[in-house]
Order: sequence, then structure tokens, then C-alpha cells
Amino acid sequence: MQGISIIIPAYNHAHTLGRCFDCIANQTLKPAEVIVVDDGSTDNFAKVMEEIILTPVYEALNIKVVRQENRGAAAARNRGLAESRGEYVIFWDADTVAKPKMLEKMLAALGANPSASYAYCQFKFGWTKMNSHNFDAEKLKRNNYIDTTSLIRRADYLECFSAKGGPAFGWDESLRRFQDWDLWLTMLEQNKTGVFVPEVLYKKITRGRQGYSHWFPKFFYKLLWKTRAVQEFEAAREIILKKHGLS
Repeated sequence: MQGISIIIPAYNHAHTLGRCFDCIANQTLKPAEVIVVDDGSTDNFAKVMEEIILTPVYEALNIKVVRQENRGAAAARNRGLAESRGEYVIFWDADTVAKPKMLEKMLAALGANPSASYAYCQFKFGWTKMNSHNFDAEKLKRNNYIDTTSLIRRADYLECFSAKGGPAFGWDESLRRFQDWDLWLTMLEQNKTGVFVPEVLYKKITRGRQGYSHWFPKFFYKLLWKTRAVQEFEAAREIILKKHGLS
């Protein structure tokens, strides 16, 4: 299928779905399909999703909802990819609100950089700007600066994980944290690199936040230096480094 598949893994994010779908419907470049994976939500997700599907403004989005028992973000993303058919894929968390030209600009970046396997940008976590920069393999080996919400060439993605002989669709379901960093490092090992779009093109809704992602801005990290949360954060980071032979 030509076009872009948006894959939304969701767990207890009924409260953000309206804003999430509003910004998808307002994209200047419309997706070919939107695959929503309900990862065993216990809130009113099903009711809200049903209302969205029945809303005329969303009819053109070709929405498909898949439900599964709660297995985590990685499993939900893998399931979503298996259900999708687009030439390009983007893993779009349910708390993500994008600017209208995000998909258009990411696709343009890939068009201008045919050797790049994915396009990524800057974003805001609440009011905090999460900085990124031009692709640098050595810096990526030390720290992650690329978020999950990046536009990926499907063929490159599948070729990468077929070559690795690893998980069927790439996301390591054994990891609790740094799943995105693990993905980009795995792709890097197969010479798959990214191109940077130097703009803030989306933000994450932090109010009432539940679910998968746990970003630690620098100021917050310093405040929690000796807490259990940061100790777990460092332990998770070490797991990624060891997995990729970087520690």
C-alpha cells in the first residue's frame, strides 16, 4: 500500500484520544490508514474509540482497531506493524499531538535523503523541549536523542530485522525502557540511519499521563540523582549498552 500507516499503541489513554485524532485529521498529508492497538486498557477506551470511528470528520482516516491483552508497548507496536500495509510507518503514541505539517515535512526529508531509513524531529514533553540534532552514529551509541514518533521506510525496517533474525517486527518485548533507543541501535547495526528535521513538530500530553514512556529531562534527572527511579533508569540504560556491545 502506498502512503503512511500510523500505528497507535494505547493503554488507558482514552482522555487523550480526541486531541490525538484531531491532529491526525488535520495533517496536510493524510495517512493511508490508522491502526490503533488497545493494549488491554481498563478505562473507557473502547467507548471513546467507537465515538471517534463514528465521527464523520475521521471517516477518511481508514481507522482499524485491534485489541489484545495487556502485553506492553513493544508488543502493541509489533502487533500494529503486523496489521499495517503502508509504504511508510510511524509509531504515534496516543498522547502525541502533532503540528499539521509533521507528516508532510518528515516525508519530504526522506525524499530529499534517499539513503536515510527514517526521519525524526524535536518535540516537547509537556512544556519541556526535548532537544535533538543531526544524525550522529557515535552519539547514538552513547545516548538516545531520537523519539519513537519517527517516520520509517517500511522496506528498510523489515529488511533490518529480517537480517538480524530477531523479533518478528523489531520491538524487543523483553525491554521495559529505552525500547526506542534499542530500535535505532539495532537499525544502525544494519547501516540504517536517520535524517533530522530541525523543528519541534509535536508534543506529548503529560496531564493524567499513564502507560509507556518515561522521559527524564536534565533538571529532573539531577534532582533525582540518588533515588530509586534514577537507579532503575541507569540499570535499564546499562541493559541496552550491554545488548549492543557498547558497555
